[in-house]
Parts: sequence; C-alpha cells; structure tokens
Amino acid sequence: MPLDYPVETTTLSNGLRVVVSEDHASPVVAVNLWVGVGSRHEQAGRTGFAHLFEHLMFQGSRNVASGEHFSALMGAGARLNATTWFDRTNYFETLPTGALDLALWMEADRHGHLLDALTQDNLDNQRDVVKEEKRQRYDNQPYGEALHHLYASVFPARHPYHHPTIGSMEDLDAATLQDVHAFFRRWYHPGNTVLTLCGDVSPEAGFAAADRYFGALTRGEDAPPASTPSLPPLEAPTRVEVDQAVPAPRLYLGFRLPADHTAEFDAASCALEVLGGTAVSRLEKNLVRGTEIATFASSAALGLADGTSLGFLAAQPADGTSLARLEEAILAELSALAENGPTEVEMEAAAAQNEREWLSTLASVEERADEIGRLTTLYGDPEGINTQLDRLDAVTAEDVGRAASAWLRPDHRAVIAYPGDVGHPRTRQPDAGQPHAGRPVTDGGDL
Repeated sequence: MPLDYPVETTTLSNGLRVVVSEDHASPVVAVNLWVGVGSRHEQAGRTGFAHLFEHLMFQGSRNVASGEHFSALMGAGARLNATTWFDRTNYFETLPTGALDLALWMEADRHGHLLDALTQDNLDNQRDVVKEEKRQRYDNQPYGEALHHLYASVFPARHPYHHPTIGSMEDLDAATLQDVHAFFRRWYHPGNTVLTLCGDVSPEAGFAAADRYFGALTRGEDAPPASTPSLPPLEAPTRVEVDQAVPAPRLYLGFRLPADHTAEFDAASCALEVLGGTAVSRLEKNLVRGTEIATFASSAALGLADGTSLGFLAAQPADGTSLARLEEAILAELSALAENGPTEVEMEAAAAQNEREWLSTLASVEERADEIGRLTTLYGDPEGINTQLDRLDAVTAEDVGRAASAWLRPDHRAVIAYPGDVGHPRTRQPDAGQPHAGRPVTDGGDL
C-alpha cells in the first residue's frame, strides 16, 4: 500500500537529528524526543538509571522550576508525558501550534541544562517515587511481574534485555549524585537524540526552531551501536511457577525472536498474529470458542533492536481446566503451525490487522511522531512509516512457516505459570544458564 506522509530531515551541527512531518489538518503539533538510552545501556550495579531520569527530567532545569514543565505546557493546552523502555527513553507533548516555541524552549532547557537543578534532594525524592511505582504497578498487582519473569528466563544473565527497566532498588539506593550526573552527561546530548515535529509546522519553520533552541547545546560522545550477538532459540524448555494469590491461574510462554526491523522478525511476528493476534487466530478459535478450555488466549511480538526480540503468549484456563491441559493444547497449536504453516485465510487476516493498526496509528500526529522517532533513533529509517506495510506485505506463508519452525516450537519455550493455589513455596529458578531476576521493569510505562 503506497503511503506518502511527508518526511523531511536535517541534522544540526551538534548532531541533533530533526524530522518534520507537515500536516495542517488541525492546528496542533506533536513534539517528540527520543533519547538513545534505555535499560540495555545500563551497567551492572547501575540499573534503573534510564527510568529514573524519566522522572528527574520533570523536576526542573536551569530556567524551569520543579513541576513547571507540566504546569506551563498544560496551561497552554498540551498533553504530555514520557516513557522508558529497553532501547530508549522518550519525551513528548502535543499542543496548539502557538505553543510550539514554549515546548521547544522547555525541552532544550532540560535536555541541555538539567544538572543545574539536579540536587541530592531531587534525587532522593524521585528514588522514593520509583519505589512507590514499583510497589503499585508490579509488586501489588496480580500477574504484575509476569513479563519480567519472562525477560529473565528468555535472556541470559548480563544480556542487555535480562535486567528490569525499573531497575534494582538496591542499585538506586547505592547511586550517588555524582553517578547520576555522569549518566546524564554520557547519554543526554544532541548527538544521541532525535527531535520529531509532526503536525501544523513546515519543515523550514521546524528546522529553524530546532536550531534556535537546541543549536547551542554541546554534542557529547556518540552512543555505541547495537552490537549484541543474536541469540538462538532456547535449547530446552524452562519453567518458573509463581506462588502468588491471583484471581485465576494463568500461563505465559516466551520465545526468543530475531531482531526487530528485519524480514525474519516480520515473519515471526506474523506467526504470532496467526496464533493469537487476530479475532480468527488459532488460539481464539480452538481454545476459547472451540473447546472452551480458555477464557482468553493471545500472543504478541515485542520488537527489540539489539540482536534478539521477544515473542510471548498468554492464556487463562476456564473453570475445570488445569494449567497442564491448557499448556498441552497451546503446544499442539505451536507444533501444527511449525509443521504446516499458515493458511491463506490466516495470512489475509494478519495482513488486514496490520493494515488497520498501522493506518490508525499514523492517523494521529502524536503516534505518527512517535513512530518516526522510533524508526529514526533505532534504525535510521524515518521514511519507514511509508514503507512498513509494504515490508509486511512481502512476508509469505512460507516465510511464516519457516519462522514458526525455527523460533516457536514447543522445545524453545520459557513458561511462567501462576497456579493460583498459594500456600507453599512454588517459585523455582529457570534451568541453568537462564537465571531469574525476580524484579520488574517499567514496560514502557509513563509517569
């Protein structure tokens, strides 16, 4: 499907990459900054710093008081937030066109001069905020750590994607103000940042505004490229049973996948769509509406930039169905897809789903800016918003069958099981070579 969203790019003398996608459908502009630092860039003993800065960046800078970033921009009609993930941290606001200069001035002030306001009091305060977030979002939520157990099981110790994005509370407690300042200087600079403006602004005006506010900032040390060798599928199944009081038993199955933005990842992602990503998926048809042994069953692919991605399935048994029976049925579906590949109807359904979701995403200037930032930061491909559907359309049924056979066979699984019958210790370590971290990540969550 040919898409022709306008995309213009430039790079300032200090290394800041600026992308403008002009769209005058409404008088608003999405301002989106992707900083090329996430939890995979952290060092042992210094985890959680990327997510911590998501909070610290709202605590004031050289010319902006603590909390003023929210109050000033919301007063101008903006909606704004930030998120952290394995591969990046991003900051974004969508606002009336007339407030664009205010947003850029405030972003440049905190991205260039945060350390003027980063005091011990701010650090201590935001450490406490992160701890409370951990308790609320993960420790005290049913299944709150399920994906975090999967990350620790699928990726070996010391792998960039093994440790949780929210970090170790012990590491954060041990961090000094000097440690935190050093982290900011290393990663937060124009040469490691992409600024995307999407909406009611021309490329000429957008580039000039970016240079006006960001041009004087100093370029730092270039970030190292993603270079972790890709991992093969797990050699044998691993299993963790979690002793937690939950509303109902549940299963999560995780698999290693190829790196994102590759033909191999696209095929593996399509295989997961066929399994559990559409209304006519195999898990939905056969386990939820067919045999009715599951109340829900779904699957998804999490594309990651540094060598290896993650695929996972989640399913909950119906009353009277054991986890063992449900897992056996899921494994049968995995084996069938690996052996026989998808049908023509399944490929059509996956293609329709991809098209609907992608066009819906790009229809919003906010989400379009975010996708441009992602493609530019991680893959140097700002035009990828116009070629994504063409790339996915090139995936054949044979490609999907090969991907399922290579990556999604039963023996390649990591299982996280919530039996639900608490009362005795059930959490077990994964097999040797797959240590279990037992700590949560932020999972792209916002403030």
